[in-house]
Amino acid sequence: MASEGFLHPVAPVARPDETALRATVERLAVIERAPCSPGEREAAHLVADRLRALGAAASVEEVPAYGSYARPVGALTGLATAAGLAGGRWRAFGAVAGAVATAALVDEISYGRQLARKVLSRRRTACNVVAELGDTAARRTLVVMAHHDAAPSGAVFDQTLPRRLVRRFPEVAERMTENPPMWWPVVAGPALVALGSAAGRPSLRRAGVAVGALTTAAMIDIAARRAVPGANDNLSGVAALVALAESFKRRPPQGLRVILFSAGAEEALQEGVRGFARRHFPDLARDRTWFLNLDTVGSGNLVLLDGEGPLRMEPYDAAFGDLVARCAAEQGVAVLRGLRSRSSTDGVVPRRHGYPTACVVSVDGDRLIPHYHLPTDLPEHVDYGCVADAVQVAESVARALAAGR
Repeated sequence: MASEGFLHPVAPVARPDETALRATVERLAVIERAPCSPGEREAAHLVADRLRALGAAASVEEVPAYGSYARPVGALTGLATAAGLAGGRWRAFGAVAGAVATAALVDEISYGRQLARKVLSRRRTACNVVAELGDTAARRTLVVMAHHDAAPSGAVFDQTLPRRLVRRFPEVAERMTENPPMWWPVVAGPALVALGSAAGRPSLRRAGVAVGALTTAAMIDIAARRAVPGANDNLSGVAALVALAESFKRRPPQGLRVILFSAGAEEALQEGVRGFARRHFPDLARDRTWFLNLDTVGSGNLVLLDGEGPLRMEPYDAAFGDLVARCAAEQGVAVLRGLRSRSSTDGVVPRRHGYPTACVVSVDGDRLIPHYHLPTDLPEHVDYGCVADAVQVAESVARALAAGR
């Protein structure tokens, strides 16, 4: 349905001012915006104020949320590691504890009920920005998403080795269609402890202990770090939302309601968008609402993801993806397709709820995200031409949907 009615090319849309994009990023990057922090709240109110100044009906919505994935994940892998160390004497304990930790980890990182964080963490508050503009009486709705919180860093995010491998084996990197599954070892450690203990295989159990210990150390490291500036991830997306509001103020889309949504606590594994879903999805018809997620769009080369998922790959809506790709082509914007992500973004939440969803990200010439979750994710390292491309694509999609019959 997403491409029905898009029978004619959309007129070229105005390219946003890159200086204005940079100004948005620079204004917010100086605020430390860890999930559920006072900085996240401050950034949310600044974004909402800016959107209101551009004519949008914008508000900050506070939603219950948890501020970290590292603490519950580290606790579970630590439990499995301890059980594995004791599993030589008490095999049943090792098997049960390893299995429980494995199941809880799958639930925690795969958009499940996330029971572990409810038990192990204190519930806090995330701040979402929700702004409405366009034709508020229209039957069709486009939700353009980003997030304004920023991730903590960690040694595990160092890119020295991945870049060496990419440059040593460029032909392999060129054939890769998805990034390495960083979450698989997290689950593998407890699973090996469970299997090794249950089967009486000390080698498997010891391997699980080793992997689990490394994972636990990595999570402790992440939990102890401060938030990075997050200029590309994801103030580039926030800057795109502001630029869209500026363009729609000059030329409002007729026949389309537009919601600009900037989530809080995305870096705690999609906490903010879950709150948005609980509050707003009952009022958004699945057959007349589309979600376009803009996440980390300042790396140099835009990518329209075919799917994503930390453990199980989940495809995005093909018809809506085709519409996004066609809009990009008609605006003269190059967009890579055929790639999938083993990371997680907010886009998977509306996709899980049955909405046509597309996710636009970006990579550099090595097909990596530069400065990802590193203190060097600074405004001067953002490719603002790439951000401007993302804005053009998003606006073209909005006007295509507005023109649909």
